[in-house]
Amino acid sequence: MKLLGFNISRASSEAAPVSERVEPPMVSAQAETSGTSKPESWLTDIGFGGSAPSNKRLPRVTPQRGEQHGTVFACCNNLGGDLSKVPLKLWQRMPDGQEVRVREHPANYLLNVESSPGVPAKLMRYGLVYAWALRGNSYAYGPRDGGGELEMIELALQDSCSVLRAGRERFYDFTDGAGVLRRVPSRSMVHMRYMALDGWTGRSPLQVASETVGLAFAGQESAARSVSGGHTKAVIKLADNYENAEDRERNARAIKAHVTKPGADGIPVLGPDDDIKSLDLTAADQELLASRKFDREQLAAIYRMPPSKLQMLEYGVKANGEQQAIDYLTDCLLHWSVLAESTLALSVLTRGERQSGLFLRHDFGVLLQPTIKDQYEAMGKAIGGPFMTPNHGQKILGLPITPDGDKLNPAPNMTRDDSNQKKGKEE
Repeated sequence: MKLLGFNISRASSEAAPVSERVEPPMVSAQAETSGTSKPESWLTDIGFGGSAPSNKRLPRVTPQRGEQHGTVFACCNNLGGDLSKVPLKLWQRMPDGQEVRVREHPANYLLNVESSPGVPAKLMRYGLVYAWALRGNSYAYGPRDGGGELEMIELALQDSCSVLRAGRERFYDFTDGAGVLRRVPSRSMVHMRYMALDGWTGRSPLQVASETVGLAFAGQESAARSVSGGHTKAVIKLADNYENAEDRERNARAIKAHVTKPGADGIPVLGPDDDIKSLDLTAADQELLASRKFDREQLAAIYRMPPSKLQMLEYGVKANGEQQAIDYLTDCLLHWSVLAESTLALSVLTRGERQSGLFLRHDFGVLLQPTIKDQYEAMGKAIGGPFMTPNHGQKILGLPITPDGDKLNPAPNMTRDDSNQKKGKEE
């Protein structure tokens, strides 16, 4: 039958069978949560901030894992401590090549006294260099006021800073000390990066040499298991005359607990047929522990750290300590300090200030302070040279100046007065 052009038919008396809906089984989720302050191991194992060696059996190299190695921590701690304990001074190179100290500049206070409210400048510089050496990247927030003056240099949370790219410009997303989420251009950010092949993407020395570092981490883990008892240290032989398996297992647990308990007296009570056989370190285990020395040398070479700074005293004696300090300054500190100075200058100084000759330099003179005798002898030679006036030398030593001390003293071989001899010859 049709109604208004539509076919209308009576429904069939036999309804089509309805299939039963099957729901999937419900299971409880047991995934562990991971936070930013104490992330779980799986967060770094899947690639966040880690570098996997080519050998999949070696542990993944991450900054958090690197801090647990004593040699890595010592290298980063030495670099951060030595670069922060020396003054970072501001200088200006004049057109004639002379370098003049600049004192009236906000950077002097922020880099040497107080970087941000309540934070010492040396603490900020230490954290910046430490994270830079460990991670290959470190970040600090440097805002400016309406007049373009630098207000502060505040350390950012190193794990939560993200770098965004728009053409050649870089922007940074981070949370500042006040808990405010910010996005600022590179001009307001101190971004120290190491081995950045593209100029921006820093790489950690640990992650670049991940094969060698992973081998050192694996050796440390294996040595820790050997010392802590992770490997088999002894074999317990039980008798076969127990009444049931429960008694046998109970006795085995009691002997094991007595042997492994830290406060045990070392005298376990055994049955007539029980026995404990001790297993000493094998030759392979002893060689593994000896290879820890090689790992220490490799990690020191990665950071250009001299062995003497890592208490590897077999490479030198106390007599050449002064030469070791000079080698540490020229071979290690200058390599890191030049990169740090140039990076800080780009963020702390404006382009106009840099074009006018302003630059930053670490004062390493405090690391090589002479004795009083050496200082006075050097100053006496300098003043009698002559190229330094007595008043100049007294100012360097912090002593009060003397009247008429602005004249250069002539050299000892130029103190003879020939005027009287010439006058006698004329008479």
